[in-house]
Amino acid sequence: MSAPAHTPDVLVIGAGVAGLACAHDLLAAGLDVQVVEASDAVGGRMRSDRVGEFVVDRGFQVFNTSYPQVRRRLALRRLGLRPFTPGFLVHTEKGRLRFSDPTRRPRNLPDLLPGRLAGPRDLAALGLLSARDMLAPVRLVKRSQDRTTRTALADAGFSEDFVERFFRPFLSGVFLEDGLETSSRFFHLVWRSMLRGTLCLPTAGIGAVPAALAAPLPAGTVRFETPVSALTDEGAVTADGTELPAPTVVVATGPAPGLLPGLELPAYRTVTTYYHVAPRSPLREPTLLVDERRRFANTCVLSDVVPQLAPPGSALVATSVLGTDDDKRETAVREATAEVYGTDTAGWDLLTTRTVPDALPAMPPPQPLSRTTRVARGRYVCGDHRWALARCKRRRRKTERASIITTGAPRSGPFSPAARKCGPSWSPNSQWGVAMGRSPQSRPRACLKRARPSGSSMIGSG
Repeated sequence: MSAPAHTPDVLVIGAGVAGLACAHDLLAAGLDVQVVEASDAVGGRMRSDRVGEFVVDRGFQVFNTSYPQVRRRLALRRLGLRPFTPGFLVHTEKGRLRFSDPTRRPRNLPDLLPGRLAGPRDLAALGLLSARDMLAPVRLVKRSQDRTTRTALADAGFSEDFVERFFRPFLSGVFLEDGLETSSRFFHLVWRSMLRGTLCLPTAGIGAVPAALAAPLPAGTVRFETPVSALTDEGAVTADGTELPAPTVVVATGPAPGLLPGLELPAYRTVTTYYHVAPRSPLREPTLLVDERRRFANTCVLSDVVPQLAPPGSALVATSVLGTDDDKRETAVREATAEVYGTDTAGWDLLTTRTVPDALPAMPPPQPLSRTTRVARGRYVCGDHRWALARCKRRRRKTERASIITTGAPRSGPFSPAARKCGPSWSPNSQWGVAMGRSPQSRPRACLKRARPSGSSMIGSG
């Protein structure tokens, strides 16, 4: 086997958002970092493809501006974010109902009058739930009893009819399961993030997010088309037998039991998105549409959100369903969208289909808000199988700091040997983190600070 002459302090496997954010923080701490990626571009599951004159993401995805680490790491203006309507539409047997945030669109307040979307009891429960999740300290959510979302909604005073008509259709597209079996703590954190942020899409597609993360990295930091086949005592080895030596390795891929045998992984949810081309928009507004009968998870006209995703004279419609594709599903989707959009879909062209088998980890209760990231000395793992993507960047910083301490490479700065003398070594499981605000030389006895408990929120707590 051959080995490169260069030996980095840390080898990061995977150039998705987890690996890229990890590399950023390690480089900022003075470490020499090498990122290897099996494919030909950054992004992992967050990638966009050009199909003819259209731009499609690898599965329907949205960008939430409320995530604190997103705001810290990215210049949002450069992404050219285009917002969805604050709310969504529900197709019911009685017609189309609109749920909207009256604080953002007061003109839609009549949609929330009793008797339209819901009765007085459900509207009162919805107002109380939203006010608590939006305004209360996030620690209250983290400390709350964990149960299924269905149980939590019932305990919050919602009627079964409202849950079936409103929450279940909408949340099936969020949790990628339609039984409301997901952790109630995760539900509250998701609901909080939606109330506090804005759902958007970058002008160039969701792939612009990892591209923006990768852009500031030094040239040569990321090596493409370098699939890793195994970890070794010295680092890792690629599929062609090339050795990649490094004292510390971070596995930042998707679920990869082959690289880390014995690693406990959750079950994953699968989602399939059908991209259709229509001669004109069947909705003419940038709004998510869900179905009370749950024949699909959600649908929207992407070109109403970002016109640049489709050429002039065409509309790009994305419809997602739970599970995999088969011979009959596209026909069923076409029939369902004809009804909910109130238009003839027979002339729509199927542009492409994207199935994501590991789209989201299952999160039944009781759901830990974080899991250990250190699997062996000098070996770490990060990704949404340790925590949810939307909040993983904060927990990921703990992984990176632990890797740095293990490596012990920097000669100065907050991760230097001098800094480590100021307190005990830190592991991702602990409640202690290395202070980043001042150098240890200026405050040698304060180089360790009490961090938030490891059960940090998975969705924006800012």
